[in-house]
Amino acid sequence: MAPRPLIKRVYEPAATADGVRILVDRLWPRGLSEQKAGVDEWLKDIAPSAALRKWFGHDPARWDEFRRRYQAELADNEAATARLLELARKGPVTLVYAARDSEHNNAVVLADFVQQAASDDD
Repeated sequence: MAPRPLIKRVYEPAATADGVRILVDRLWPRGLSEQKAGVDEWLKDIAPSAALRKWFGHDPARWDEFRRRYQAELADNEAATARLLELARKGPVTLVYAARDSEHNNAVVLADFVQQAASDDD
């Protein structure tokens, strides 16, 4: 079973323990060079749709509904989720995101998704 992925803001420095750093946002983080980001892979297609991202607006009051809608999008996004699960099965991964809110962002939903997929594999 793959361990739950780590989650970090992309602005935090990369660490050896991060394993493969996967950017899970559709847009590149503002003001950050590729070198400074330390991203190994950018899975922009796994990010929430533009419409969902706009609707959510990082409003914690919409979090539960955002999670539900985003999980539905993930269920319909087999190519992107397959790549994420492939990376997670190979070794440690860190999902990196740009949002300021560390508790209410798409990386949190994705970490749960990976963990659930790993437990389904067992």
